[in-house]
Amino acid sequence: MLNFTTLPPLSLYIHYPWCARKCPYCDFNSHAVPGNTDKQHDLQRDEQYVAALISDLEQELPAIWGRSIHSIFIGGGTPSLIQPEAMQHLLSQIRARLQVSPLAEITMEANPGTVDQLKFAEFRQAGINRLSMGIQSFDDQLLQKIGRIHNGQQARQAIERAQLAGFENINLDLMYALPGQTLASALDDVQQAIAFQTTHLSHYQLTLEANTLFASQPPRLPDDDLSYEMQHQCQQLLADAGFHHYEISAYAKAGRECAHNLNYWQFGDYLGIGAGAHGKISDAARQTITRRWKLKHPQSYMDNSHGFKPVFASDSTNKQTSCIIGGEQQLSRHDIGFEFMLNASRLTGGFDSELFYQQTGLAITQIEKGLQKAVELELIEWHLHHIRPTERGLQYLNELQAIFL
Repeated sequence: MLNFTTLPPLSLYIHYPWCARKCPYCDFNSHAVPGNTDKQHDLQRDEQYVAALISDLEQELPAIWGRSIHSIFIGGGTPSLIQPEAMQHLLSQIRARLQVSPLAEITMEANPGTVDQLKFAEFRQAGINRLSMGIQSFDDQLLQKIGRIHNGQQARQAIERAQLAGFENINLDLMYALPGQTLASALDDVQQAIAFQTTHLSHYQLTLEANTLFASQPPRLPDDDLSYEMQHQCQQLLADAGFHHYEISAYAKAGRECAHNLNYWQFGDYLGIGAGAHGKISDAARQTITRRWKLKHPQSYMDNSHGFKPVFASDSTNKQTSCIIGGEQQLSRHDIGFEFMLNASRLTGGFDSELFYQQTGLAITQIEKGLQKAVELELIEWHLHHIRPTERGLQYLNELQAIFL
């Protein structure tokens, strides 16, 4: 039995499943759009998908009555492919159904080559107030090797056009340890990103994920020593430029940490709507935490999202249920402890034990055995009520997280 005294903050995640081309390293739920469509056809597709999103949201509402949304994140895929008219309609319909905080951070992922200055301005007018731009690199040869559709000049132009359109809160995604990348090239990417004076930078190592083209046809990547040196020296560049390293791959100017992702990492609640979206909802009345997920294929998701009341069929053996559009599972006490640490261990500053109680409804003793083992292995520091990963713990994060399985 859990013991919630207050419910965690609540966010909304919206998944847009299409992209211009599937990247060979990408394991997200993304699908390439047909190459022979026009704007009218694209708008019709977007309108159909937005209608499915609204239907999906309406089915979620009973689980969160009376709660306010503190952030919205539109991810993908490539959400910047969506037509601005469809985005305007989506956000207005969300506000008609949810209590969205006036100060809510509303982020949209965008890729160079999919948006111009006018489109940026229309997204800004629709209510998007933060962009997360998939730059990955400014090096043309490296971009070709990882299958990106843009070049370095287009990346630079996209950032400038977003800023001219009125976006002040912008994250840039950069990858390092790319095929054939040198230390000088990795540092140059970070230096170019810093020069744009954006507010946030995500800097993460290319990894070969299962079920991707790179997994079946792996490119030659920098070795571990070079990859570590890239990470270490790029971190120093970012620190010197005033970026705070607050999550294992995230760096922000003061007060510009990504509110939506922080909510994930601090084990907050979130609704997930869209093809393949996941959500996590705490219930004070039932004293439960439940994960929900949606059908992954866009057409199946759209075909099954309309005109029905969701009827769930329970399976008492594992507390899973399913419906036409997806399914759900109630988390056990062990699952809750593990999932909290899976997220919170990514935070460089760690967390207070009180946060564990607030977000899970459980006492810190639920994970005490794992914490003590992690201390012995020098993967975390535990001082009174505060727990944080050590430098070794961040370097061997998978090892730290596995302790709580």
